[in-house]
Amino acid sequence: MKLESTYPYYLANRPEQPNADLNVVDKYTGEVATRIAQADAAAIDRGIAAAVDAAEPMACLAPYERQAVLEHCVRRFRERQDELACSLCVEAGKPIRDSRGEVARLIDTFALAAAEAVRIGGEVLNLEISSRARGYAGMTKRVPIGPCSFISPFNFPLNLAAHKIAPAIAAGCPFVLKPASRTPIGAILIGEILAETDLPRGAFSILPCHRDGADLFTTDQRLKLLSFTGSPAVGWDLKARAGKKKVILELGGNAACVIDEDADLADAVSRLIVGAFYQSGQSCISVQRILVHEHVYDELRDRLVAATKALKMGDPKLEETFIGPMIAESEAKRLDEWIQAAIKAGAKLLCGSKRDGAMLQATLLENVPRRQPLCANEAFGPVAMLDRFSDFDAALDEVNDSRYGLQAGVFTRDIYKIQRAWDRLEVGGVIIGDVPSWRVDNMPYGGVKDSGLGREGVRYAIDDMTEPRLLVIRTPQH
Repeated sequence: MKLESTYPYYLANRPEQPNADLNVVDKYTGEVATRIAQADAAAIDRGIAAAVDAAEPMACLAPYERQAVLEHCVRRFRERQDELACSLCVEAGKPIRDSRGEVARLIDTFALAAAEAVRIGGEVLNLEISSRARGYAGMTKRVPIGPCSFISPFNFPLNLAAHKIAPAIAAGCPFVLKPASRTPIGAILIGEILAETDLPRGAFSILPCHRDGADLFTTDQRLKLLSFTGSPAVGWDLKARAGKKKVILELGGNAACVIDEDADLADAVSRLIVGAFYQSGQSCISVQRILVHEHVYDELRDRLVAATKALKMGDPKLEETFIGPMIAESEAKRLDEWIQAAIKAGAKLLCGSKRDGAMLQATLLENVPRRQPLCANEAFGPVAMLDRFSDFDAALDEVNDSRYGLQAGVFTRDIYKIQRAWDRLEVGGVIIGDVPSWRVDNMPYGGVKDSGLGREGVRYAIDDMTEPRLLVIRTPQH
């Protein structure tokens, strides 16, 4: 399926094509695949103004009306899933099987939001906590926070945009969205489907633009919430400039996975392969650090190396491809330089590391010095590092020896070790019997330390996009 030659942006629910200035490159061939309308500051200002005007009509939509919009999207995504997957394969370089998986998650996320749209409730409060409060009753309801600003990343162009858009519609919040300039097509297709609905004018604007032209998404005080997914350096800078608005940050990581001596090694290897090399490791919860008990280290290492060498690398449009291109040659070059620096510092290369343009082989190393960029920073590519441990608690300390804290994986069958991992690991989520890369779309997802602030997951995002409003009723006492 071929892409259209040009795509519009969406301003106040309507397509506009003032230009075709944003080139979207096929990440495998390096050729321009399509051209997208690019928003300037004036268009962004108009989008924000339209969202402000739409705040009251969006808040007045009945829950069943919000649900109907989301259910329409689910139906249309199913009808257009091949088109969505193919566009994702081209713009992100994501292997076609993985692209289909992301479309499935897009559908799941909107379906979850449709269910939650009619469940946004409140609470009845017993206020009679002392004699002075006799005769008082309280209750709360949740009301939309107002116009929201969303900035989504390149690595999951459909699903991570969905985790902002779908809860906003369920909550009754108008929004402006800046998709990643390298991968804007998926968000534009979501906009095309939203435009088929009866959402109030101004309920959404989807405006691709370069980062240096997107300041209003952060600084404009008409916006009441900023939700950003991307790099820590950018995210924390945006928070510092966001003013009074609420800020949700889903940032990076260098996720660790602990393999204890009682683990099923065949199962662990199969999951590590997915966790480390799925979509060329370009995930903030990609397996980067693998800590293996010394009693099983050699066997797991040998199995993992063999499985890694067997991965097929090439054109992401082919069914057999597992490793596709990174998002840009510059990113592959940067990661290759980190790998070579680690080897010079004493690390041992186990397999991989060959680079051809944006293509980088799946790479495994062992004994990487902790302060090397490859270990201390977020690699965000197809590389993982192995180390051995003898003491489980020391391994937990090693996981915590990071400025990140998104998710961690632990393969153990010992319930007491599971409890200690859950108690001690400084992360947003502990995944037992699987890799930290595992996520389903209704769970609370987010990190601590440099990995972010707040949680995504449809119900949790709705909580952030609504505020409790209290009602107190006094019954006169005679």
